[in-house]
Amino acid sequence: MGIQTKISQPNTADTKQDKYTKIPFLVKARPYLIMAPSLLLTIGIMYPFIAAIFYSLTNYSFRSTSYKFIGLDNWIKMFTNYDFWHAVFVTGLYAISTTGTEMVIGLGIALLLSKDTRFTKILKVVLIFPLMVAPVIATLIWQLMTNNSVGIIEKFLNIFGVYNFPWSSSPKTALLTATLIDIWVYAPFVIILIVAGVQSLPKSPFEAAQVDGASAWFTFKTLKLPLLLPFMYIALIFRLMASIQEFGIIFALTKGGPGDTLMNLSISAYTKGFQFMKFGESLPYILFLWLIVNLVSKFLVGKWLLVQKQAAGH
Repeated sequence: MGIQTKISQPNTADTKQDKYTKIPFLVKARPYLIMAPSLLLTIGIMYPFIAAIFYSLTNYSFRSTSYKFIGLDNWIKMFTNYDFWHAVFVTGLYAISTTGTEMVIGLGIALLLSKDTRFTKILKVVLIFPLMVAPVIATLIWQLMTNNSVGIIEKFLNIFGVYNFPWSSSPKTALLTATLIDIWVYAPFVIILIVAGVQSLPKSPFEAAQVDGASAWFTFKTLKLPLLLPFMYIALIFRLMASIQEFGIIFALTKGGPGDTLMNLSISAYTKGFQFMKFGESLPYILFLWLIVNLVSKFLVGKWLLVQKQAAGH
């Protein structure tokens, strides 16, 4: 009877691991190699930020290659300028009007789409289409639709006796026009997030409330809305941060006009930096905008964590 010997094959992964562990350099450098991508990303973010702070303390201009350190002069000039405070007001007004309207519309339509029917399935797909359109392209489409000669919206208003509606050409209606475009582009984002939240809600509390004879308003106020708040806060954070920094829609629509009607912080910084070539003066606007976004986002994230805990213990 022959003796059979079994030759074990070495594990390829173990062989590779042993090969690399035998190289002292790779063993010592492994932690640094793991941290390298995040370190490079941090440097890529921090370098422009630090450079912006530095150049905001200089009189740097695109018109000259030389510049000098002037301290806080640009900051003092900004805080004592009426145009800056007007830009802050426009930024806040635009952010509140667009985000607030989108949250209300998003919640309402999401509740209507909560029922799983063939129509709602089709509508959910259709709602994604505006998100695929770039804000600048959407603005150009709206300018065509509101054109006093060939615009489809203008022709619709003519039915009700409204002719030559000023839209973005008047200071009284420019903000309304920009808000409508923003809502058309970004309200589907809010709707999709809240619809996802509605579909993820547990069914047992609502079935118990229905058995107890609770009204639809009572169920919405005490059960559905508190459970949806975490999803609504996520939508609010994303949309409010983007609205505060909005540039594309306003620039494509009126470049901040008529006059200074829509001259928010982003447009003001662009105008000073790239049109008037005063780059040093424009950077405090951007840094102040960053400060606003940072403070508001931290506040909203804190609120989101709080409502998330409350919803979990509901």
